[in-house]
Amino acid sequence: MTAAAEPMLSLSGVTTAYGSIVALRDVAIEVNRGEIVTLIGANGAGKSTLMMTICGSPAPREGAVIYDGADIAGMPTHLIMRRGIAQSPEGRRIFPRMTVLENLRMGSEVIGGQHFEEDLEKVCTLFPRLKERLAQRGGTLSGGEQQMLAIARALMSRPRLLLLDEPSLGLAPMVVRQIFSAIRDLNRTTGLTVLLVEQNAYHALRLAHRGYVLVNGRITMSGTGADLLARPEVRAAYLEGGRH
Repeated sequence: MTAAAEPMLSLSGVTTAYGSIVALRDVAIEVNRGEIVTLIGANGAGKSTLMMTICGSPAPREGAVIYDGADIAGMPTHLIMRRGIAQSPEGRRIFPRMTVLENLRMGSEVIGGQHFEEDLEKVCTLFPRLKERLAQRGGTLSGGEQQMLAIARALMSRPRLLLLDEPSLGLAPMVVRQIFSAIRDLNRTTGLTVLLVEQNAYHALRLAHRGYVLVNGRITMSGTGADLLARPEVRAAYLEGGRH
C-alpha cells in the first residue's frame, strides 16, 4: 500500500434513494491512494447503488462524494469517467456483438484512443486468454472470459481508481482465483487504487487492505481485511458455508 494517509475518494453523509425507497443512509467511506478497499454485504444491501452513486447515477440526495479533492456528487457520468475513474459493472455489460478487440478499443476511447497498442499489450499480458480471442465476439466468450474482458476494457482508459462490482459473480472457483490474483498483481505493480464490491467475502477480505460492511444501506463495521475476516459476526454472516 502506498501513501495510505492520502484519500483519493471519500464519501461522507451520503444518502441515496430511488423515489421513496432509501438505498443508502448516511454512508461514509474512504479509499486511500494505492489501496484495495472492499465493500461486503448481502444481496440487496446497497453495494451496487453505492458504486452507481460514485459514478453519478443516481445522484445522492445528501452528502458529498470527494474524488481528488473535488465534490463529484451528481456530476454527469461521462465527466466523472474522464477524471480517471473506470468501472467494471455488475453483470459485465460488454458489447456482445463486438469482438474482444473492438470492446477494448471502446474502453480506450475514453482517453481518445491514446496508447492503444501499448495498453492492449498490457491487458493481454494480464489476461492471456483474451489475446487468444481478440477476433472473437464478446457474446461468445465464457462467463469468466467476459469478466476478464470487462475488467480489461475498464483498464484501457488508464484509470487511477478502478471500481469493480461483483467480479466473481457466477464464476467457477478457479476463474475467481485468477481474477483476484490479477487485481492483486495490478495493485502491487502499478499502485492502482481499487474499490471492490463483493458478495464473496472470503476472497474480497483476503485481497483488500481495508474493508467495510454494508447492511441495509448503512455501514456497520470497518477495519483491515484481516481484522474483518477474524470477526465472529462477519464469519457468521458472510463466511458460513465454506470458502469459495
